[in-house]
Amino acid sequence: MARGPATKDAAPRAWQRMLSGRRLDLLDPSPLDVEIEDIAHGLARVARWNGQTRGAHIYSVAQHSLLVESIARQVEPGLGADAALVVLLHDAPEYVVGDIISPFKAVVGDAYKAVENRLLAAIHLRFGLPAVPGQAVTTLAKTADRAAAFLEATRLAGFATEEALRFFGRPAAVPPEAEALLEPCPAEEAKALFLARFQALEGARA
Repeated sequence: MARGPATKDAAPRAWQRMLSGRRLDLLDPSPLDVEIEDIAHGLARVARWNGQTRGAHIYSVAQHSLLVESIARQVEPGLGADAALVVLLHDAPEYVVGDIISPFKAVVGDAYKAVENRLLAAIHLRFGLPAVPGQAVTTLAKTADRAAAFLEATRLAGFATEEALRFFGRPAAVPPEAEALLEPCPAEEAKALFLARFQALEGARA
């Protein structure tokens, strides 16, 4: 007998199936369902700037995360491995929810931010970090993120310098490796670079 359509009362599916086999609940994410391979795979395939960047490949959130962490180390010499990992993972929820540009986030409102914060807390706990990091590292991540946004805007996304300064401010620091990190690369390469940096930080923590 054919099944009828789902009733209005049926709860919608709120989990994402990962290639690792994990099923991550978006409304109540468990740290046990978070895998770094899934994060790296997803972030390497999520485009910054809605894909409106120069080059043969997208500029991925994985590459952006590496750039932000590099800038944070330039701003804060001697940055500890725990803090550096927090910065590297600052956009990690986007492996599930994608990268929504800031103007659209303003339209969506707080609902998106609540989901994002729950995911980020689960990710932090999975890797032995505080669910909510301290103010100092949070501020550092935001500072480095804005600096990265300025560099990406002017090098990749077609912004004039004056326009980028108005929206993002002058970069706090530009690391020597910025040029290489601003070169869009294939997804598998971006994934490998992200995983390598994560593993290096995990080794330093150990």
